[in-house]
Amino acid sequence: MSEASPVKWKVWIVDDHEMVRLGLRTYLSLDPRFEVVGESGSGKEAVEAFRRGEFADRAPDLVLMDLMMPDMNGVEATRALLAFRPELRVVILTSFLEDEKVVEAIESGAVSYVLKTVSAEELIFALQGAVKNMPVMSGDVSQALTRGLRQRSASNEAEGLTEREKEVLLLIAEGKSNKDIGDELHISIKTVKTHVSNLLMKCELDDRTQLAIYAHRKGWAREG
Repeated sequence: MSEASPVKWKVWIVDDHEMVRLGLRTYLSLDPRFEVVGESGSGKEAVEAFRRGEFADRAPDLVLMDLMMPDMNGVEATRALLAFRPELRVVILTSFLEDEKVVEAIESGAVSYVLKTVSAEELIFALQGAVKNMPVMSGDVSQALTRGLRQRSASNEAEGLTEREKEVLLLIAEGKSNKDIGDELHISIKTVKTHVSNLLMKCELDDRTQLAIYAHRKGWAREG
């Protein structure tokens, strides 16, 4: 009796360097557990491909996502893709090891953050973990994540803002109305107004426009 064929996990590669995509595709093609079903040269291109459903009945299970790309970076693309398909597993694959970038990537919904300096075996291990929704990170990445979270917490404490107030502030910076903010955070408009009043008082500002400018000057607001 012949052995059953291994389950193939379908992978989509997103990277703005053609040679990187080629190398990843070539290596993954050698592993019977993975099948590359598509690739994109930018985050924006990937989002458009998913929106159009280009993969038909070969929908990917995993996305290998570069971080720094023109038009739409990996964090923005990850958020957008997970909005389309929440069951997707995204692994960030990048050359950048910066505390805040690691935090943003994980907050966007990526399962793991992997450096391009890892070995092929380590990358496969991260993909296997992602299939099970289990984060796989090196010691350097884990330390960067911890530092980034501590820095963010310290920044919030220094400003005297609660986590919820910070969330409301970021949404104000994105131009969201009180109703939009309430819907996104699942709180009442009355509660939103209370948070806005507290923000104006704590930041010593007069209106929402000034709050939005304040968030951008602090480098907290998402660009794009």
